[in-house]
Amino acid sequence: MRRLLSCWVLLVACGVVAQAHHSIAGMYDSSRRVTVEGAVAQFHFVNPHPFVLLDVTDAGGKPRQWRLEMDNRRELVDIGVKEDTLRYGDRLVASGSPGRSEQRVMYAWKIERPADGLLYEQVGASPSIRIPSR
Repeated sequence: MRRLLSCWVLLVACGVVAQAHHSIAGMYDSSRRVTVEGAVAQFHFVNPHPFVLLDVTDAGGKPRQWRLEMDNRRELVDIGVKEDTLRYGDRLVASGSPGRSEQRVMYAWKIERPADGLLYEQVGASPSIRIPSR
Protein backbone atom coordinates (compact mmCIF):
# COMPACT_ATOMS: atom_id res chain seq x y z
CA MET A 1 0.00 0.00 0.00
CA ARG A 2 2.81 2.40 0.88
CA ARG A 3 4.54 1.68 -2.46
CA LEU A 4 1.30 2.31 -4.38
CA LEU A 5 0.76 5.60 -2.58
CA SER A 6 4.35 6.68 -3.33
CA CYS A 7 3.90 5.89 -7.03
CA TRP A 8 0.64 7.85 -7.15
CA VAL A 9 2.26 10.92 -5.49
CA LEU A 10 5.17 10.73 -7.95
CA LEU A 11 2.83 10.57 -10.96
CA VAL A 12 0.77 13.52 -9.77
CA ALA A 13 3.91 15.60 -9.10
CA CYS A 14 5.35 14.83 -12.54
CA GLY A 15 2.09 15.83 -14.19
CA VAL A 16 2.05 19.19 -12.40
CA VAL A 17 5.67 19.93 -13.35
CA ALA A 18 5.15 18.92 -16.99
CA GLN A 19 2.05 21.10 -17.26
CA ALA A 20 3.82 24.12 -15.74
CA HIS A 21 6.36 24.34 -18.56
CA HIS A 22 5.47 24.51 -22.22
CA SER A 23 7.18 23.65 -25.48
CA ILE A 24 8.48 26.66 -27.41
CA ALA A 25 8.10 24.70 -30.68
CA GLY A 26 4.54 23.77 -29.76
CA MET A 27 3.45 27.33 -29.04
CA TYR A 28 5.43 29.32 -31.63
CA ASP A 29 5.96 28.89 -35.39
CA SER A 30 9.75 28.85 -35.80
CA SER A 31 9.42 28.69 -39.60
CA ARG A 32 8.16 32.31 -39.67
CA ARG A 33 9.47 35.62 -38.36
CA VAL A 34 7.60 38.79 -37.48
CA THR A 35 8.98 42.18 -36.46
CA VAL A 36 7.16 44.74 -34.33
CA GLU A 37 8.10 48.14 -32.96
CA GLY A 38 6.58 49.84 -29.97
CA ALA A 39 6.85 51.01 -26.37
CA VAL A 40 7.24 48.83 -23.29
CA ALA A 41 4.01 48.76 -21.30
CA GLN A 42 5.31 46.19 -18.78
CA PHE A 43 8.33 43.94 -18.25
CA HIS A 44 7.51 40.85 -16.21
CA PHE A 45 10.76 39.36 -14.94
CA VAL A 46 9.15 36.10 -13.80
CA ASN A 47 9.69 32.34 -13.92
CA PRO A 48 9.79 30.34 -16.03
CA HIS A 49 9.99 32.86 -18.91
CA PRO A 50 10.10 36.64 -18.51
CA PHE A 51 7.98 38.54 -21.01
CA VAL A 52 7.47 42.06 -22.31
CA LEU A 53 4.09 43.62 -23.05
CA LEU A 54 4.75 45.96 -25.97
CA ASP A 55 2.30 48.64 -27.16
CA VAL A 56 2.41 48.57 -30.96
CA THR A 57 0.46 50.63 -33.49
CA ASP A 58 -0.69 48.40 -36.36
CA ALA A 59 -0.75 49.33 -40.06
CA GLY A 60 -4.31 50.67 -39.66
CA GLY A 61 -3.28 53.00 -36.83
CA LYS A 62 -4.91 50.91 -34.10
CA PRO A 63 -3.05 50.32 -30.84
CA ARG A 64 -2.33 46.65 -30.21
CA GLN A 65 -0.47 44.99 -27.36
CA TRP A 66 2.03 42.23 -28.12
CA ARG A 67 3.41 39.70 -25.64
CA LEU A 68 7.10 38.96 -26.25
CA GLU A 69 8.30 35.84 -24.46
CA MET A 70 12.00 35.60 -23.66
CA ASP A 71 14.34 32.79 -22.60
CA ASN A 72 14.16 31.37 -19.08
CA ARG A 73 14.75 33.72 -16.16
CA ARG A 74 17.81 31.89 -14.79
CA GLU A 75 19.69 32.25 -18.08
CA LEU A 76 18.69 35.91 -18.36
CA VAL A 77 20.02 36.59 -14.86
CA ASP A 78 23.26 34.83 -15.81
CA ILE A 79 23.82 37.24 -18.72
CA GLY A 80 23.01 40.36 -16.68
CA VAL A 81 19.32 41.02 -17.28
CA LYS A 82 17.59 42.62 -14.28
CA GLU A 83 14.06 43.67 -13.41
CA ASP A 84 14.80 47.19 -14.62
CA THR A 85 16.65 46.30 -17.84
CA LEU A 86 13.51 47.12 -19.83
CA ARG A 87 11.44 50.01 -18.49
CA TYR A 88 8.04 51.50 -19.16
CA GLY A 89 8.15 53.62 -22.30
CA ASP A 90 11.36 52.15 -23.74
CA ARG A 91 11.04 52.03 -27.56
CA LEU A 92 11.88 48.53 -28.80
CA VAL A 93 12.16 46.74 -32.11
CA ALA A 94 11.56 43.01 -31.66
CA SER A 95 11.58 40.08 -34.04
CA GLY A 96 10.73 36.49 -33.40
CA SER A 97 8.51 33.52 -34.03
CA PRO A 98 4.77 34.27 -33.94
CA GLY A 99 2.31 32.26 -31.89
CA ARG A 100 0.74 29.24 -33.56
CA SER A 101 -2.74 29.77 -32.13
CA GLU A 102 -2.64 33.15 -30.37
CA GLN A 103 -2.44 36.51 -32.09
CA ARG A 104 0.06 39.20 -31.10
CA VAL A 105 2.43 36.87 -29.24
CA MET A 106 5.96 35.93 -30.19
CA TYR A 107 9.00 34.12 -28.92
CA ALA A 108 11.57 36.92 -29.10
CA TRP A 109 14.74 36.02 -30.97
CA LYS A 110 15.97 39.61 -31.06
CA ILE A 111 15.07 42.76 -29.10
CA GLU A 112 16.76 46.08 -29.83
CA ARG A 113 16.49 49.39 -27.99
CA PRO A 114 17.75 51.87 -30.62
CA ALA A 115 17.98 54.79 -28.17
CA ASP A 116 21.07 53.34 -26.48
CA GLY A 117 22.06 50.24 -28.46
CA LEU A 118 20.75 47.51 -26.15
CA LEU A 119 20.67 44.23 -28.06
CA TYR A 120 19.16 40.98 -26.75
CA GLU A 121 19.48 37.93 -28.98
CA GLN A 122 18.61 34.30 -28.67
CA VAL A 123 21.57 32.58 -30.35
CA GLY A 124 21.10 28.84 -30.68
CA ALA A 125 20.10 27.57 -27.28
CA SER A 126 21.56 30.50 -25.33
CA PRO A 127 20.63 34.15 -24.94
CA SER A 128 23.12 37.01 -25.14
CA ILE A 129 22.75 40.68 -24.39
CA ARG A 130 24.67 43.90 -24.86
CA ILE A 131 23.54 46.36 -22.21
CA PRO A 132 24.99 49.86 -22.59
CA SER A 133 25.21 51.97 -19.47
CA ARG A 134 22.24 54.30 -18.99
